Amino acid sequence: MKTRFGIAIAAVCAAAVCFGAPAKKKRSAEPRRPAAASSVKAAPESAFRRTPYVGAISADAESGRILFSDNAEREAYPASVTKLMTALLVLEDVKKGRYSLKDKVVATAEAYQSEPSWIGIKAGQSMSVDDLLMALMVMSANDAAVVLAVNSAGSLPAFVERMNARAAELGMKNTAYYNPSGLPPSARRRYPWKKFNRSTAADQLKLALEIIKHPEIFKYTSTKVATVVDGNGKSVNVLNHNRIMRMDKFKIFNPDGSEAVDGLKTGYINAGGSSIVLTGRRGGRRAIVVVLGSINANTREEHASRLLKDALGALCW
Repeated sequence: MKTRFGIAIAAVCAAAVCFGAPAKKKRSAEPRRPAAASSVKAAPESAFRRTPYVGAISADAESGRILFSDNAEREAYPASVTKLMTALLVLEDVKKGRYSLKDKVVATAEAYQSEPSWIGIKAGQSMSVDDLLMALMVMSANDAAVVLAVNSAGSLPAFVERMNARAAELGMKNTAYYNPSGLPPSARRRYPWKKFNRSTAADQLKLALEIIKHPEIFKYTSTKVATVVDGNGKSVNVLNHNRIMRMDKFKIFNPDGSEAVDGLKTGYINAGGSSIVLTGRRGGRRAIVVVLGSINANTREEHASRLLKDALGALCW
């Protein structure tokens, strides 16, 4: 069932300069994204990868009121959107005083089994929790997810158990986690997990509503290009995968010229397509959009951007 506010609200808000867009600015130089491990042909449509998406939802972040819903209970593969749960558990650990953002974490051998995106930390090397979180949320580093998970719970299986327990507490009834990064099971790698992480747009909305209760998350998700100190002690620039926030042609502007979008997380795997949990602010109001399982990144950006514009328009009215 679909619930839409877009057409009427957009017309009214446009008259009120709700969707004003300033002239484009010159794009600053950005570091290159790491090359993929291999070039794999895009998968055709499936139950977990559809045109325009498997499921989508948007909501008012303050009240949780649903503004739009389309197949939001349909199961999808969240891919690196999984890292939102990893980040939530780490931020909760920090809040409880189990460790601090400044603490150094030593990587174990599991970290180097990951595939790109990665920060390249090897067994025996260390990074701060703060830099690992930045690598996790900005460049979607899979090895950072593993290092943070093992540090938090002592082992990958123990952390995954925590992920599923927290999901149950949040009412994410159609979600199952098998790893902290979102990487799929693979015959080429000796991963301990044998199944895909699964979730729904409705469940990921519940997770997003919880993680924004930790405003420090925006330090990481709103950063377009970050500098982190890697396992070799070198400063490395990492590029945010959120193209709606980073690229001029996708940006969403507020009437005062500020950029609306400040997070949260993108994801992609071949079997599950392109996904995103997107959030932004306008006039003191925040909206959250989830799009899971789009056939490709451009389709994901198109629909997530439109849904966020509609949601912000509804809230600013």
